[in-house]
This record gives sequence, structure tokens and C-alpha cells, in this order.
Amino acid sequence: MSFEDEWAAAKTAAAMRLNQAGGSTPAKGSADYVIEDDDLGAIGHAAYGLFNRLQTGGKHAGEASETAASGLKGDGFDAGAALSEVNKTWETQVRTLLQACAHISNHLNFTKKSAQADDDWIAAQVRIIGPVAPGDDGAVPASKISQLFR
Repeated sequence: MSFEDEWAAAKTAAAMRLNQAGGSTPAKGSADYVIEDDDLGAIGHAAYGLFNRLQTGGKHAGEASETAASGLKGDGFDAGAALSEVNKTWETQVRTLLQACAHISNHLNFTKKSAQADDDWIAAQVRIIGPVAPGDDGAVPASKISQLFR
């Protein structure tokens, strides 16, 4: 299957999921927007793993390529300069990809922590406002009441 075919299939599948989102009313008390820590963790871990493998694997031919380029240049071949230029471009691309992997991994770690902090804040606010579950009278503890009236 070509890249274009895979890309078209992925876009179609995503469009179908988006078209179905919100099509039915979620059950009372169920979340309609959920960030699964496991999903974020898996993606972040994959980016971190790629970073580690690329750090060594992306550079393994660099020294041999430069040695070959120097030898070709010394023998008067223009291919030596071209090989050296290709090697420098490759090294730049590897560094850029390493930075991208690190950025993805770090961003997902931040997103995970930020989402948890937001969830905790919202839960605290809801508890202050009133009942959130059957049997919960929504009472604010006495220690909290004195803070609200200062």
C-alpha cells in the first residue's frame, strides 16, 4: 500500500470518528472528553525510544562517510566534496529529528501533568458548589466556610 493510500485511509477513519463524536448524548455522569494517561504515556515513550535509538543509529555512518569523503577529495574526485556535503546535511537532519522527538516527549509529559492539575482544580470547585453524587449533600466543611467569608 502506498503512502498516499495509507494517508487517505487514515483521514477517512478520522473523519468518521469525528462525525460520530457528539452524535449521542453521553450518559449522565460520564465524561465526554477524556485524556488517557496510558495513551499519552505510550506516545511519549515511543518518542523517547526513537530519540535514544536515533541518537546512536543516525550517526553510525558519519565517521566512515567523512573518511571516504576525505579519501576521494585527496584523490582528486569531486564526489568527495559531494559526499562530505551529504554527510553534513544528514547530520543536520538527524539533530533536527532528535529535537523534534525530545519536544514531543517533553510536551506530552507537560500535557499529562497539566491535564491532571486542571482535573483536580475542577473537582475541587465542583465540591464547593454542591452535590456531585447521589447521597452527597454538598456541604462545605466548616474549615472551608471560614475561608470563604474572609
